[in-house]
Amino acid sequence: MNGLYTVLLLILSNVFMTLAWYGHLKLQQNGTSSNWPLVGVIVFSWAIAFFEYCCQVPANRIGFQDNGGPFSLVQLKVIQECISLVVFVIMANIMFHGQNLQWNHALAFLLIVFAVYLVFMK
Repeated sequence: MNGLYTVLLLILSNVFMTLAWYGHLKLQQNGTSSNWPLVGVIVFSWAIAFFEYCCQVPANRIGFQDNGGPFSLVQLKVIQECISLVVFVIMANIMFHGQNLQWNHALAFLLIVFAVYLVFMK
């Protein structure tokens, strides 16, 4: 179950991360934050990133082998990067219409999935 909890927390963490990193661009695009000073945008993003860390830190602690979890440090990182890309692609298509995947993006993603496979090989 630790592996499942780790993956679910990493997915949630990456939703918050994507909102923190790119949500302010959507707010600017629709006019909500157009007049905010840069420091206001940074504080807004940090407030969202707090919730990212509230999910990411426990995910790594639960999932790490030295804490009784099923994953090595390298496996945790590769899983996180793969989840990050999946979440980003989904949210970018929802938040920013017209940001479609091209063939080279799909190929790059498949190579990352292959990297996950390689990391888990014995």
